[in-house]
Amino acid sequence: MTIQWFPGHMAKARRQVTEKLKLVDIIFELVDARIPYSSRNPMIDEIIQHKPRLVLLNKADMADKEATKKWIRHFENKGIRALAINSQAGQGMKEIVSASQEILQEKFDRMKAKGVKPRAIRAMIVGIPNAGKSTLINRLAKKNIARTGNTPGVTKAQQWIKVGKELELLDTPGILWPKFEDQEVGLKLALTGAIKDTILNLQDVAVYALRFLGERYPDRLKERYQIEEIPEEIVEVFDKIGRLRGCLMGGGEIDYDKVTELVIREFRSEKMGPITLELPEEMAVRNEAE
Repeated sequence: MTIQWFPGHMAKARRQVTEKLKLVDIIFELVDARIPYSSRNPMIDEIIQHKPRLVLLNKADMADKEATKKWIRHFENKGIRALAINSQAGQGMKEIVSASQEILQEKFDRMKAKGVKPRAIRAMIVGIPNAGKSTLINRLAKKNIARTGNTPGVTKAQQWIKVGKELELLDTPGILWPKFEDQEVGLKLALTGAIKDTILNLQDVAVYALRFLGERYPDRLKERYQIEEIPEEIVEVFDKIGRLRGCLMGGGEIDYDKVTELVIREFRSEKMGPITLELPEEMAVRNEAE
């Protein structure tokens, strides 16, 4: 399965980010804590280059806490400050401002020494669609400024947003790269809702989810769908879930589309608990193999 999704406004967004870089002091790179590697746009490093950066692992409540700690250490080992946040609940908002101040301390000290008046930190938020940028902005600003929604691609334009006296944010539309060379990256993005469901083969996504759960979180899969032993054949897993949940057609046949929708919906709504789909050490091995 080749997943491609690069609407025209995303190409425009890339140009806008490049043009606006000189206006900001720091980049807030928002990633999904469940897929910190797969939800990072590989173009971002190339676009922002040496601009100071703070990586925000959003939706941390939906991710495995121990895995999130590993990812924070991974970024910090690369010299990039990282924070786990939950923009939906407003957790970690104060730390964003204080971490930004620490990262930019030297720059602002130099400005002060030159007689430049103190001003708010100017930050640009970048990230792929549906990473939670609008929710984060609204939490930081403590009001509904940015449009929010569960559909990727809600933010279409740029705007400056004041956050108290300490911070000014430049929101940007989500940027998704044109093609996923690694199809597993595409499946992870699809499973977590970063790509519009209407352009995918959702059965492939559900198969990926069930196989991953069977390997990494087998007890949760068994408990959720009352499976004593997980069958090797994935179609048998679908059959067991279909019979348990009544996803049936006429004649008692399993309705695989209904099972697919059920599995994806329950994954996204945390019915199987907090889950992280990738670890730093696994991604390092994959990159070395490529």
